[in-house]
Amino acid sequence: MTTLNKSLLFGGILSLIAALLHIAIIFGGPDWYRFFGAGEEMAVMAENGSWYPAFITSGIALILFIWALYAFSGAGLIRHLPFLKTALVIISALYLIRGLVFIPIYFLMPQIFNEFLIWSSVICLIFGTSYALGTRAIWPVAAHSDQ
Repeated sequence: MTTLNKSLLFGGILSLIAALLHIAIIFGGPDWYRFFGAGEEMAVMAENGSWYPAFITSGIALILFIWALYAFSGAGLIRHLPFLKTALVIISALYLIRGLVFIPIYFLMPQIFNEFLIWSSVICLIFGTSYALGTRAIWPVAAHSDQ
């Protein structure tokens, strides 16, 4: 029996929670879009019955759910998914880039920075660090089995 990779398990749980939260936002409606920082434009479109906010938010939820599955696979919780190592490296990088990209923006364009961007950047850094540490831990194993 293999040891459970706690970093990837944690990252997967975080991604799953984020996916479920995005689904809840769809059902929560315009006020939820506003509260969670989707922007006034998305909230107004949701108020007007547009399909666009739900479509975009569903797409984000689907991606986050797939990312959770890859973390759970790397953690040893579910079967080995195709291109596991490659996917985990890309997911780690995307979370970390999303978290880090707003640091230079804060200094270059502070007028666009807001509390949501700060918190979401910190959250993405936590997710990305968890995925990166977990991916690093399985690197020797995954390197031989990634097809």
